[in-house]
Amino acid sequence: MQDHLQTFLALCHDDWKDERISPHAERELCAYLECGILAYGFARARCGECGHDFLVAFSCKGRAVCPSCNTRRMAETAAHLVDHVLPPLPVRQWVLSLPKRLRYHLQRDREAINCALRIFLDEIERHLCAQSPGAGAHARAGAVAFIHRFGSSLNLHTHFHVCVIDGVFESDPEFGVRFIALDEMDAHDAEAVQARVRRRILRAFSRRGLLDKDDRKEMQSWSHGGGFSLDATVRIEANDRRGLERLLRYCARPPFAAERLEGLDTHRLIYHLPKPGPDGRTQLILSPLELIERIAALVPPPRQHRHRYYGVLAPNAPLRAAVTALATDAVATQPSAPAQTAGEEPFEKPHRFPARYLWAMLLARIYEAFPLICPTCGTEMRIVAFITDASPVQRILDHIGEPATPPRIAPARGPPSWDDDSGAIFLDEERFTGDPLVQPEPAYEFDQRVNW
Repeated sequence: MQDHLQTFLALCHDDWKDERISPHAERELCAYLECGILAYGFARARCGECGHDFLVAFSCKGRAVCPSCNTRRMAETAAHLVDHVLPPLPVRQWVLSLPKRLRYHLQRDREAINCALRIFLDEIERHLCAQSPGAGAHARAGAVAFIHRFGSSLNLHTHFHVCVIDGVFESDPEFGVRFIALDEMDAHDAEAVQARVRRRILRAFSRRGLLDKDDRKEMQSWSHGGGFSLDATVRIEANDRRGLERLLRYCARPPFAAERLEGLDTHRLIYHLPKPGPDGRTQLILSPLELIERIAALVPPPRQHRHRYYGVLAPNAPLRAAVTALATDAVATQPSAPAQTAGEEPFEKPHRFPARYLWAMLLARIYEAFPLICPTCGTEMRIVAFITDASPVQRILDHIGEPATPPRIAPARGPPSWDDDSGAIFLDEERFTGDPLVQPEPAYEFDQRVNW
């Protein structure tokens, strides 16, 4: 990013280029260059026993580019859902992919995404109500839906991952709420749900003018699902909370994984795919500009939720307080606790608030090691200050021997060129093969790592 971002932005702003970078993607790419740089400010952690301290640089809090901030958001989302939202009941993952002809509209039309997701959730709830024995007409499901705008090969691929409680809830006059578990589910049930989702989405896109009627009839006649793919084989048992958290981290994962990225040479990068693609490839070979272009296209638009609550888990649902993980065990597993009778002592609900997680607690949750433990005496450290003013930042960094100025950003530059004997400038095909936009090396090195 430090070496090639300004060149990429200059190319995007040229008049001859058809594809322009979106403003929110440009802001996030530029903010990433300030993430983790001590020169822009930091927090100070100190041990009260021995006086040992260290500095933690501020983060950019990006949504798609920064691996560190994305990992924090992924872990925080999964921890919040496990601790405060999803009750100790079996959860099933439903994954829906649409044909490429419809994905084009999902990538550019917010209302198309809302329509397709609503139809998908409605059909899941319809199936759960039909297959849960004894469910009434007012039974509701509970789900958390994740909107993925990316594929595993850094491509644009809008699809849905939905974690659904495997059953339905309905009001009960005695207990307040009752949970009815789903019967066994097989492949034929998933195929029936997929057929109904396919028919309704094609009809809805046709009514909105996004799909021609003749094209809709043609797509309805396609075999093998007509490009629609539905999977509901992953199921987490009620007592497997760690497994549920791993599943939620997978659903809330960022567009790309930094550990899969590897430098091949100066001008080429390798991105290892998690599984072979349709053509059998297991890796992508990209130039730095191609990698930045793919990442910029995957930055989600602002002011749009990346996961949504549905049914009894919706924010204003009447039964939400009685079925979430913040309820008592009696409420979560069977229903709510019986009403209090005269003469009995009042029972207290657990005092838990779904507050933001501290970064240290999230790291301890992932790596099973608390980062604020003093390496010298083993005492718990605490954050004692946040330094943001330029003058104190410079004095502290000079004292510990760290650079007080941020790393230099390479300016925009063109492809390499050579002079022949006559003085003409040209691209030598015999000496230069590959990407014509390969950038020459800058005259200085870049290093964002903290080495103390």
